Amino acid sequence: MKAIVLLGRILFSLIFLISGPGHFSNQSIQFAMAQGVPLPSLLVPFSGILALIGGISILLGYKAKLGAWIIVVFLVPVTLMMHNFWAASDLQVKQMQLGMFMKNLSLLGGALLITYFGPGPLSMDHQMGVPELDQPG
Repeated sequence: MKAIVLLGRILFSLIFLISGPGHFSNQSIQFAMAQGVPLPSLLVPFSGILALIGGISILLGYKAKLGAWIIVVFLVPVTLMMHNFWAASDLQVKQMQLGMFMKNLSLLGGALLITYFGPGPLSMDHQMGVPELDQPG
């Protein structure tokens, strides 16, 4: 059963580890600019750094509660600025942005769970004796 938590952390962190490097591309910066993100040449790469740091932290289970808070800090503005489905006039764009918005809300929920419960038993935090909350049952 311990391996399930590790697998969950791996699967959760993959989206941040895979998408994070893309935040350094000119294409991502231009897209953010089109979405109205202020200072996109600074904020988009910064968001990539947050995604990578948070994703690595959660993947390894090293300072995972802090890493999950970093993901929360990453997700809130990205979700609101980049997936504002309410502002889309084209129905297909609206549907796609709504799906991305809901995906990010789900990721936000997962990150908040990690901020509370920690990374689980198969983690660097656990090996180093970082206290976690007692698990129910």
